[in-house]
Amino acid sequence: MIKPVISKNPTNVLGSALQPCCADLSTGWFRNGSCETDDSDRGKHVVCAQMTNEFLSFSQAMGNDLSTSVPEFNFPGLKEGDFWCLCAGRWQEAFEAGVPPKVKLLACEESALQVIDLENLKAHAL
Repeated sequence: MIKPVISKNPTNVLGSALQPCCADLSTGWFRNGSCETDDSDRGKHVVCAQMTNEFLSFSQAMGNDLSTSVPEFNFPGLKEGDFWCLCAGRWQEAFEAGVPPKVKLLACEESALQVIDLENLKAHAL
């Protein structure tokens, strides 16, 4: 199996060095706490967001239950206040539905801008 190559210098949506999203949970495409990505990440898990109950309910209704633990995948389930690397498309859907979670701009990887307008991210920054 070929291991994906992690960029040595990933940048965030503001053009500076990408900051970690979460130290407590193994989030991100590479499960390293950072919203780094590569070409094999079709969902583009690049938006560092703070979970809200409204967003978690929305995500579940859209078919992705992030609240329920899945022990076989070492996933504890998320609760309000947790930080997680979301797919850019799901954050955009939540934005359009009026329930976008707040984001850590310095921890959102720059490719999020292929899907989300920077001004919308800034308007929901922590």
